[in-house]
Amino acid sequence: MATGKARLEHDGNVAILTLDDPATRNALSWDMADDMNAALDGIGDARALIIAGAGKGFCSGGDLSLGSSDKSFGELVEEGLRDSVNPMLRRIAELDMPVISAVNGAAAGAGAPLALSADFTIAGENAFFFFAFPKVGLALDAGASWLMPRLVGQARAMQALMLAERIPAQQALDWGMIYKVVPDEDLMASALELAKLLADGPTRSYAEIRKTVRAAQNASYTEALDLEMMAQGRAGNTDDCKEAVTAFLEKRSPEFKGR
Repeated sequence: MATGKARLEHDGNVAILTLDDPATRNALSWDMADDMNAALDGIGDARALIIAGAGKGFCSGGDLSLGSSDKSFGELVEEGLRDSVNPMLRRIAELDMPVISAVNGAAAGAGAPLALSADFTIAGENAFFFFAFPKVGLALDAGASWLMPRLVGQARAMQALMLAERIPAQQALDWGMIYKVVPDEDLMASALELAKLLADGPTRSYAEIRKTVRAAQNASYTEALDLEMMAQGRAGNTDDCKEAVTAFLEKRSPEFKGR
């Protein structure tokens, strides 16, 4: 399913959302964000999602050529984030399935936090992350301010976000920013292998884990305990949990259906 600058394809129970504007190295324009959101309408019964970039880079960041308007540049940026980019990112965050990003080449500007917003970020060995915002006199967007301190701590976050130095894939792995580095030629195969493993697992369990981990980051310890308790109650009532308990008692491997 192609929707302008993004396309959604299926490989069995895995959905692959591809940023598809190679001429701009997949710049995250407002149209791109809207097209990504629209493409997700076709996700159907998929049980895992891969986000990838077509061509030689994952995403080159925001498109600074916003055209002519009576509005100021700052107003146009704010409007585009509010109406296009942020709704797309919220939708990905709220998906009831694991999300994997496969990063080839540059994940720059808004492309860096987009890649890091996945549950698992796999990077090709020549990929890099580049929070270019101050290079063009801008602040942060696409969740960078929320993600980076949680991933790497305050000191390294400020280094990455204010000094705007390239962070090669191996350094990102060493910092704990990403899940894995693989040879460039193995990137999509590695992402698909992981996605298929997750897609064959207990989808509702994964969905509850995603939601609980995200919510607990802004919660007290006591609140986190309550979040876990409620999530366990929901997960414990799923068909997959019942199947797992039955399989355990019958001494066999469970067959998860994602329900």
